[in-house]
Amino acid sequence: MSKSSGLGDNLYVGGYDLSGDIGALSKVQGGNKPIEVTGINKGAFERIGGQRDGSMAWSAFFNPDPGQAHPVLAALPRADVVATYCRGTNLGDPCASLVAKQLNYDGNRAQSGEFTFSVDAQGNACGLEWGVQLTAGLRTDTGATNGAGVDTTASASFGAQAYLQVMAFTGTDVTVKIQDSADNVTFADVAGLSFTAVTAAPATQRIATANTATIRRYVRAVTTTSGGFTSVRFAVHLTKNEIAGVTF
Repeated sequence: MSKSSGLGDNLYVGGYDLSGDIGALSKVQGGNKPIEVTGINKGAFERIGGQRDGSMAWSAFFNPDPGQAHPVLAALPRADVVATYCRGTNLGDPCASLVAKQLNYDGNRAQSGEFTFSVDAQGNACGLEWGVQLTAGLRTDTGATNGAGVDTTASASFGAQAYLQVMAFTGTDVTVKIQDSADNVTFADVAGLSFTAVTAAPATQRIATANTATIRRYVRAVTTTSGGFTSVRFAVHLTKNEIAGVTF
């Protein structure tokens, strides 16, 4: 894959598309906190991986319209929020998601008159995860739909995690689930990767399989319904684990 700029990226927070109000992301950070285990017989530090963690930070413009940056971020919710950063908006593009606490909403009025806000989101329980988009940015379905398959190059038996952001919904209910396939033709539901039925928006969810589950080469996001719906606008992120023993 060739190098690319950050133009055309998206940021979704708590089921809201704030992309048009975000000036920059200053941090998309993940990894684990190292634990020092240096023995007295060693000549340098020894460390093992500790708790997974992550954070995001961004600057937002002042937009007081309903569903835009100011009313969404100024609420400073005490509950967890889900933030998803999309590197581009093509099917299969990289993305990073984080279950987090929003720590602040700090305003800055520059001498020029520019009014911006700084936001820090600190990971809670899961840490930051990079994955791929199973929707091309935001996808709108007007009925039960099978999305296009994304090639992850190979099957793996290390489990997966997935994130859902629902921005708009009209209808009774919709269930978004992830299916896999060995040949990009015959698909089947992945156990543990079916989100809870959505009946209103905005909505966010994170789900996970066991870390020994097999996820086949091709994956896709599909929508189903029991009561019917006329429109749902949403985004799906999938992290397919590449190593054994992933824990949170």
